[in-house]
Amino acid sequence: RSKMRPLTSFAVNPDGVRFETQEEEERVILFLRQHLVVNVPWVVLTIILVFAPSLLLPLIIRNVPFTIPPSYFLVGTLAWYLATTGFVLASFLHWFFNIYIVTNERIVDIDFQYLLFKRFSQAELERIQDISYTSSGIFATIFHYGNVYVQTAGEMPNIEFLAVPRPDKVVENIRSITENLPGAI
Repeated sequence: RSKMRPLTSFAVNPDGVRFETQEEEERVILFLRQHLVVNVPWVVLTIILVFAPSLLLPLIIRNVPFTIPPSYFLVGTLAWYLATTGFVLASFLHWFFNIYIVTNERIVDIDFQYLLFKRFSQAELERIQDISYTSSGIFATIFHYGNVYVQTAGEMPNIEFLAVPRPDKVVENIRSITENLPGAI
């Protein structure tokens, strides 16, 4: 069993994980979220955005041919930092609330799109036809993350787990669960 911490990206048989459509006898086997390293680009951009006003304002003041009232700079700087805070909050919430869950009955993909919109997709384990993964690129190889693709039968949606840690272990766990289902070939 895995102990869940706030920023956990990969947990096998996690304690205390529940989701809104979970059945009474259904138990969570895998809890996934994108690898922590996928946050690096927006964190670096945030650092640049935080220091940009203190670097750019002196250049602007020196190079404009007219004077700008100091109150305009204050309002502009406050608006800049408000937008930066909104960007940080939206980026973090997108990473934190996009989760993938594998239970003993189904696979669940919860995509947090915007502050007030989420998409919930699920596939019953019996309907899974194929499971595969890809891991490409230098960062994916170094930090051991990749994409897992679950193909389902019929009209059910195919599910993609994007940039999850240890994709080989995810595929192995899902395969072992589906092989142990009643009626599995």
